[in-house]
Amino acid sequence: MRRRLLLSTLAVALVAILLLGIPLGYATHRLIYEEAHQSLERETSTILGGVQLSLSTGRMVTADRIAQGYPGRYVVIRLPDETVLTAGDRFRKGTELLTDSRTAGGVHVQVSHPAAEVREEALRQLLLIGSLALLGVAVTVGLAMFQARKFTLPLSDLAETADRLGSGNARPRRRRYGIPEVDRVAEVLDRSAVRIADLLAASREFASDASHQLRTPLTALSMRLEEMIESADHPDIVREEGAAALSQAERLVAVVEQLLARARHDRTGAAEPVAVDDVVAQQVEEWRPIFRRAGRDIRLTGEHGLIGLVSPASLSQIVATLLDNSLVHGAGTVTITTKNSASSVVVEVGDEGQGVPPELERRVFERSVTGGGGTGLGLYLARSLAVVDGGRLELLQARPAVFAVFLRQAAEMHLAAEPVVVGPA
Repeated sequence: MRRRLLLSTLAVALVAILLLGIPLGYATHRLIYEEAHQSLERETSTILGGVQLSLSTGRMVTADRIAQGYPGRYVVIRLPDETVLTAGDRFRKGTELLTDSRTAGGVHVQVSHPAAEVREEALRQLLLIGSLALLGVAVTVGLAMFQARKFTLPLSDLAETADRLGSGNARPRRRRYGIPEVDRVAEVLDRSAVRIADLLAASREFASDASHQLRTPLTALSMRLEEMIESADHPDIVREEGAAALSQAERLVAVVEQLLARARHDRTGAAEPVAVDDVVAQQVEEWRPIFRRAGRDIRLTGEHGLIGLVSPASLSQIVATLLDNSLVHGAGTVTITTKNSASSVVVEVGDEGQGVPPELERRVFERSVTGGGGTGLGLYLARSLAVVDGGRLELLQARPAVFAVFLRQAAEMHLAAEPVVVGPA
């Protein structure tokens, strides 16, 4: 492209220079010769008038005075008495001459000028015009190279940016080139890079979240299946364990749907009145065998019969995350306390371990923050699920660790459903 742009600009410049230079050279050449002829005519008329004036006043006409007044000319004067006077040097034979003659009152004057001088002057002017034309061509080539570089480098840069986007490097470059059309393309590519970066980040986040969130129900499901295999001789236990495994599978499906909704940037908060005791009891039943294998136990305390506004799958996942976090990072007995505060239904999960390190206390809910032995995603995702349903997850006590889930009370739904009456009933 650079070569085509350079050649096209040079061709346009050459055509313009030729269209102007050739007529200008011809006109200059003709003007120089015309001016030489007119100058020679004026000199001849002046000499003729001077000779006539001298003859009328009785003064002598001398060739020396005429030669001094008109150097570089060869002048021949023929007087009425047939006297011939010559002034200047006679030009050698074969030299082209410009000659003009006048006759008046018996006086004949002939003035000659070498054409070589006029030709040299015309040649100098033509060379000047040619030099200016060459200078114009050189300036045109320089400007064409500059413009070609100015246009082609941004396009090459934009092509590189597009190639980077195709290879997955979606970092916007924020470069502008001073050309409105090219800057518009660069701006569109930068916006596309931001969108691609968001999509890639969402994909990576979804993969990371899915791997973490699916681990807990899969672990519990595997344990239930192991229990079924060990209890094959006891049909009642097999049915019980099969029902628990089916519950885990249904919960696993709900987790997958939540993660897919998060990847689509949807809100998954299908909050509804949920019996907190049922969700907590189901989680305790699933996790108690795991804690017993680790030599630990789970204890339930607090109020019963509480109803909170939350998605059952979300509350199950939050409690499961807190129990898993306690299993990995905590110690001793895990205590789950349910209670009713002034505006929320609260589920607290605490253990007897060393708690959250001081350096992580303020960042424990941030993504990828972990005290070791984990992925740093569990608490981050658990808080996200709580927020979606209008609740929140907080760290009430750092050492030993006590986490609390604050759920909206079911009364809020009834208040929202009641019509507002204005004026007397």
